[in-house]
Amino acid sequence: MAKHSPTLMISAGESSGDQHAANLFTELKKQRPDIKAIGMGGAAMAAAGIDVRYDSSAIAVIGVVEVIKHYPDILRMLKRMQQLLASEKPDLLVCVDYKEFNFKLAAYAKKIGIKVLFYVSPQVWAWRAGRVKKYGKVIDMMAVIFPFETAYYQAENVPVRYVGHPSVDKVQPLYSKAENLQRFGLDASKPLLGLLPGSRVNEIKRLLPVMLAAAERVQQQMPTVQFILPQANSIDDELLASYLQQTTLDIKRIKNQPYDVIQCCDAVISCSGTATLENALLGVPMLIVYKLTEITYWLGRWLVKTKFIGLPNIIAGKGIVKEFIQHDATAENLADEALRLLGNQAYAETMRGDLQQVKQQLGQGGASKVMADLVLEMLV
Repeated sequence: MAKHSPTLMISAGESSGDQHAANLFTELKKQRPDIKAIGMGGAAMAAAGIDVRYDSSAIAVIGVVEVIKHYPDILRMLKRMQQLLASEKPDLLVCVDYKEFNFKLAAYAKKIGIKVLFYVSPQVWAWRAGRVKKYGKVIDMMAVIFPFETAYYQAENVPVRYVGHPSVDKVQPLYSKAENLQRFGLDASKPLLGLLPGSRVNEIKRLLPVMLAAAERVQQQMPTVQFILPQANSIDDELLASYLQQTTLDIKRIKNQPYDVIQCCDAVISCSGTATLENALLGVPMLIVYKLTEITYWLGRWLVKTKFIGLPNIIAGKGIVKEFIQHDATAENLADEALRLLGNQAYAETMRGDLQQVKQQLGQGGASKVMADLVLEMLV
């Protein structure tokens, strides 16, 4: 164990990474109250007691076009973080997700003799498996959140540790399903369909219109259906209202209670990403919608090697949840699958069983505690 008070530098570029880093630091403080951390992140890291020198919200973008647009900002931030590394000389650099940026930062840290722990592996199983070797050259340890990822690193003799998925601890409704139905003013005897358009502005713009069109079709076929939409705190009311006022549907909007909302649903139409994993952990049948700008989509098709896009399917190793990608993401297709999930009990039950197996594969929780132990081990 380091004798002096250790200092970490943490680099997180998106809201999920900000939260993972905050949880990790909270666990660390329990074991080493004297530990300090500086770096780049957001509100969650600052609230956890990390000295956030740079706010990452301006560079939290996805998609080729968006990254190109913000490239000068991203480069500027990278320079600042490199300067911070050189001047502060932390005992360990912890890179949380945000792959391309953190890869470059890790390479610089390695060059000036600072140990690097990378938390959340790039999806090497999905595209360019050769990147494992590249990452192996700039890091001292890769902490992975899916059990199947360790094999890719072991094959190239890159130090790797499976720490578990942070969502297992996080995805906990505050109330029971019956209580939530009452709290949200919903009728327990009528089917409930959730609409999950995502937590980024560009996801709302691309996915919400087609989800609403699908919901209208569902209502025509199933007049008793109810609709609910969990609103992410990163999405403002005006943006959502501009879309919702274009439909005659009665859609309940609930802020900042995603797990309580999803738990109530009989089925959800979901954006891809972490949301699909959260649905799986809550055991709610779903269909996945994935739409990008055309250029990002075609580049992705060329680069991505995986058979599936949805995390539950990738973890299960088979298509347990239907995916509607780009041109297949039509109102008609989404409505047909939603109606099947709501109306065919045997079909929905089979999916629930498959999702239960996905949940089991994600382990018992405690990822932040396991990560904290790993950090302390690396500080020795």
